[in-house]
Amino acid sequence: MASEDSRLLLLVDDEPAQARAISTIAQREGWRTAAVVDCEAALEKLGSEEGADIATVLFDTRLTGDKTCDFIRKVKAARPECVVLMLTASGAPLLAVEAMRAGASDYLVKPVVPERLANALQGTSGVTEIRDELQPLSEKLSPILEFDAMVGTDTQFRTALAKAATAARGHGHVLVEGESGTGKEMLMQAIQHSSSRSKAPFRLVNCEGQPHNTLESMLFGHEKGAFAGAFDRQEGALAHCDTGTLLLDGADTLPRDIQDRLAEVLDSAIVRPTGAAHGFKIDVRIIAACDRPLQYLVEDGEFSAALYEKLSATRIVMPPLRERAGDIPGLTRYFLAKIGEIEGMAHHSIADSGLSLLEAYDWPGNVRQLQNVLFRACVHEKREALTAHSFPHLNELLGDADRGESRARGLGVLLYQDDGNIRPLEDIEADIIRLAIGHYRGKMTEVARRLGIGRSTLYRKLHELGIDNAA
Repeated sequence: MASEDSRLLLLVDDEPAQARAISTIAQREGWRTAAVVDCEAALEKLGSEEGADIATVLFDTRLTGDKTCDFIRKVKAARPECVVLMLTASGAPLLAVEAMRAGASDYLVKPVVPERLANALQGTSGVTEIRDELQPLSEKLSPILEFDAMVGTDTQFRTALAKAATAARGHGHVLVEGESGTGKEMLMQAIQHSSSRSKAPFRLVNCEGQPHNTLESMLFGHEKGAFAGAFDRQEGALAHCDTGTLLLDGADTLPRDIQDRLAEVLDSAIVRPTGAAHGFKIDVRIIAACDRPLQYLVEDGEFSAALYEKLSATRIVMPPLRERAGDIPGLTRYFLAKIGEIEGMAHHSIADSGLSLLEAYDWPGNVRQLQNVLFRACVHEKREALTAHSFPHLNELLGDADRGESRARGLGVLLYQDDGNIRPLEDIEADIIRLAIGHYRGKMTEVARRLGIGRSTLYRKLHELGIDNAA
């Protein structure tokens, strides 16, 4: 495969404008690009001397039509180590599933979102940990908009949900912090959906990777002729969300001048589009998310203290998956059920060996990575149950390390201590109650009914066992 400093992307596309845009994004990510206009030329290029440097093939399915899977198989036959990415105008899950079974690694829906393409290219860099963070069909899973539908019994996680539920009933700005993949966007949308502004206008703006002028216009808007290329007036997201909610994802990547301008808008409640003579009053609530703790960026002078003060009226921290590993069995069951509902996918269970492997990994890509790894395994596994062999990348990463007995043994409860003796009944009972709370998504009446006890007994046990359901 091509070395890190000579990564070459073979682009199969006959649309010049799209090809230029993709090449520009690829160049920013450190890739060289070779472009061809049809599949025959692509296969010829792969067999050439220059083709030895090709690390990834990105092709538009419009050129392959109903022969998409045949083309993928030919590419993989010619260059088994080559990564294949699809570009499609349709997010049809069945096509994506069939393409992945033929050997494709990921797919992108047109028009290409720069960040999405950048992530896909980063995922082909040959770094095994990143390779598992591809996003094959994660967009196809129904978004969770209710707090009681979010899976997890971990104390930090339940505390974050409880804080979010309280914030949803208020009117102040909200800041959600946490590593990439921990569910920040999901939480932002749940807060908006549960708020008194749920019926009012809202918009999600992803700040990361946006060119400065584009981001400025997206947020504040501009007047016709405000700058070169401003052929029409554009309403900004702040104006669009008047009386509603603006969701800002990647707020920590905002350029400093835009931070200062946004702080002024929140302070005065007046927004003035670029090139406009006057501003106008707005009433907008901002729910912002960032991968890095803003407080440290403020201390380092990288983030506006005034904007941080405005956004952090309520600050919520989403814990990484490695700190809530006990939630892995519940999350796994939830994702497998959802994946089974996708067209072209079968319903899968997971065997103890597979669950042990999942629990042994530290998940740098967090919950999103777990979801995508499970999806990939379901695409390729023909048996009903996923086993350790269904996750070759994780096996490669973990090697022969002793994974011990699964904390769940397929049930979510560990029966034995490290010395081989049975765990105390109180500890097992606490695990079973936590499992039930996660399985029934915090619906305590259902938890009590399924456990065969009354609600008052359940709450007494929660108190005695020191379990914080945070519901």
